[in-house]
Amino acid sequence: MAVIKPFKAIRPREDMADRIAALPYDVYNREEAKEVVKANPDSFLAIDRAETFFPDDVDTYDERVYLKARDELNRRIECGDFISDSKACYYIYELIMDGRSQTGLVACASIDDYANNIIKKHENTRADKEVDRINHVYTCGAQTGPIFLAYRDNETVDEIIAKNKAKKAVYDFVADDGIAHKVWIIDDEKDIEVIENTFAKIDSIYIADGHHRCASANKVGMRLREENPGYDGTEEFNFFLSVLFPDNQLMIMDYNRVVKDLNGLSEDAFVEKVKEVFDVVNTSDAQIKPQAKGQVSMFINDKWYLLECKKEFTSDDPIKGLDVSILQDNILGPVLGINDPKTDKRIDFVGGIRGLKELERRVHSDCKVAFAMYPTSINELFHVADAKLLMPPKSTWFEPKLRSGLFIHKIK
Repeated sequence: MAVIKPFKAIRPREDMADRIAALPYDVYNREEAKEVVKANPDSFLAIDRAETFFPDDVDTYDERVYLKARDELNRRIECGDFISDSKACYYIYELIMDGRSQTGLVACASIDDYANNIIKKHENTRADKEVDRINHVYTCGAQTGPIFLAYRDNETVDEIIAKNKAKKAVYDFVADDGIAHKVWIIDDEKDIEVIENTFAKIDSIYIADGHHRCASANKVGMRLREENPGYDGTEEFNFFLSVLFPDNQLMIMDYNRVVKDLNGLSEDAFVEKVKEVFDVVNTSDAQIKPQAKGQVSMFINDKWYLLECKKEFTSDDPIKGLDVSILQDNILGPVLGINDPKTDKRIDFVGGIRGLKELERRVHSDCKVAFAMYPTSINELFHVADAKLLMPPKSTWFEPKLRSGLFIHKIK
């Protein structure tokens, strides 16, 4: 059963929360990160991406970068930009995007639950992407970017969160991108006990977003266990920073595909191949968005096609039945020759937050065809993870993104 425990957060001073809170480190390239930190030196991105302190000839993964991140984090704690809670608490984190709210519980999850598949995965991780965060977390002695976890809605947890949201928020601000952020503290001993005991009866927690950060946190924890052979399991390095959301509050956006060429086919020949798998429901010069599972919108040569998968190509299999799998297994692979979308340079992926206009722009610039997907559902994600299977790459796009720097969990 799941161990979801309170912790003593290090968090921003109230008047600095809006300037410190930063989008995840991996949404920026180096040049973009430098621009953000230059415009706002208080941004937590300066710690998450400490190469911004160095000239470009210093490698992003240089040991000096991680040491600078540690020193900058400690300096800002010492100077009072951050405060340290003296009591282990849970925290409530609400994000509001385009009028839609989602509220999660900020807590620490167990690396043992990750290892034992109580915390379930649906994506593979790449070792090279893990190494950076392993070095960052180990050197800083702290976890600074929360893992986005999901669980099946629980009435008891909902009631405690609703009760505590009636209190005054400790943070309440709107970020530059228009997303509102609110934070409350759950410090009542009875509430804390009930939440902890409730999660102890839940047998499945799911990684929604942050597989690499989660894998890195696990490996740092295991490394610190080796360095501390007398550990008893209660040490903070046995746990990792998380925000847990009930499934009924989550929104998964579409994760779309653009392809650079038609693999030697003419446009007409390619469209005929597509029609072998999909029925054409509609064509238009105007944008068409999929409205249901099994539908895909295709943009080619300034025309949109609304496609619907033929019944013989559907499947009840948790993986083969995903829309992204149907497209990959029947069009992208056999027709366009993209057999490994993780490594093939002819395909790119566009998050749904960018809209259909971005797909049109890519086709007008460096691609030949775009596919707009119907979003993968949270239940499909759960089914894949429960079956101990892995989704194809780029199957889910979660919005809004959790901010880094609002909660810091010290592990050594």
